Amino acid sequence: MAFIEAASPHTMNTYGRLPIALSHGQGVRVWDVNGKEYLDALAGIAVNTLGHNHPKLVPALQDQIAKIIHSCNYYHVPNQEKLAAKLVELSGLTNAFFCCTGLEANEAAIKLARKFGHDKGIERPQIVVYENAFHGRSIATLSATGNEKVQKGFGPLVEGFIRVPMNDIAALKAATEGNKDVVAVFFETIQGEGGINQMRIDYLQEVRALCDNRDWLLMIDEVQCGMGRTGKWFAHQWAGIKPDVMPLAKGLGSGVPIGAVVAGPKAANIFQPGNHGTTFGGNPLAMRAGVETIRIMEEDGLLENAARVGTHLKGALARELGGLKGVKEIRGQGLMIGMELDRPCGVLTTQAAEAGLLISVTADNVVRLLPPLIMTEAQADELVAILAPLVKNFLQ
Repeated sequence: MAFIEAASPHTMNTYGRLPIALSHGQGVRVWDVNGKEYLDALAGIAVNTLGHNHPKLVPALQDQIAKIIHSCNYYHVPNQEKLAAKLVELSGLTNAFFCCTGLEANEAAIKLARKFGHDKGIERPQIVVYENAFHGRSIATLSATGNEKVQKGFGPLVEGFIRVPMNDIAALKAATEGNKDVVAVFFETIQGEGGINQMRIDYLQEVRALCDNRDWLLMIDEVQCGMGRTGKWFAHQWAGIKPDVMPLAKGLGSGVPIGAVVAGPKAANIFQPGNHGTTFGGNPLAMRAGVETIRIMEEDGLLENAARVGTHLKGALARELGGLKGVKEIRGQGLMIGMELDRPCGVLTTQAAEAGLLISVTADNVVRLLPPLIMTEAQADELVAILAPLVKNFLQ
């Protein structure tokens, strides 16, 4: 593997990087600065929805850059209205706020929940969050995150969170029994950084009913699992429910930084002018990227593709590796797949890159696959052909 030289000593030491610098991409393939080719099964961590150098997206972005890249929110941005209307249509909710990242979207959700509580006369609102959750690295979203390793060294954490296990409605009821300060339940439909852990459909429906019964906001973080990745626009839609607050980011702009909070009637009017804002959020370039991403996804049938190719990929992985000693579970939905091993397996990230495949390992022992939604079944087979021997060798 022709590694690049060490990174600049002038950047902060915040990432455990592989010694690779990517130069360009085409479809589901990328090349590094030394000309080595890789099959991209990570999509920039679920960001590059349309792959690389998409023939419909690139001209649209070039057109927008030539017109206007940024204008602040003192002025109307027409594509904000267009993208908001589309997200409302796809989600069945009513209003959207735009920001730049998933962290910002989740921060806005936390603020919405707190103001919802304060507006009801609750002085110290509390939000239910989950074990192994990941909502970001700001102080508030870090506090909502369920990973002590990423929280360590940043205390004191923000108060106001009650943590419960996944898929256990009795535990949720017990943790909140008689607590008049609870205002919201906040979770990822499928935990991404936590190891591709899925909320069960019946549990999602039970939590929706509980929130209705107790006048809580149901806030569903779809930052990683949303935007068609599971074969529906948003992963919670498999359960036939609607949240009150839905943070989005990652795949919404196909690589252009973008975040959104989509809200239903219960939460849509909580924020008033002056309560929340952003300089870069909703800028013309990001809005065009969001509008065009959804248009192309619809034109090219990428939800159906994600469902079909994801089923094929998961099946191929199960056939090759499912019965192997050391493979605990292959799980996920659509093109969001995790393979849990019985030991830490971070070394597979480097070994896969050496073999021409980009993946990640999350939660120490889960191989995570998040390819672009344009991936074909043949490319999924290619992915398995590269990955399976590496896993078999690793587990020997």
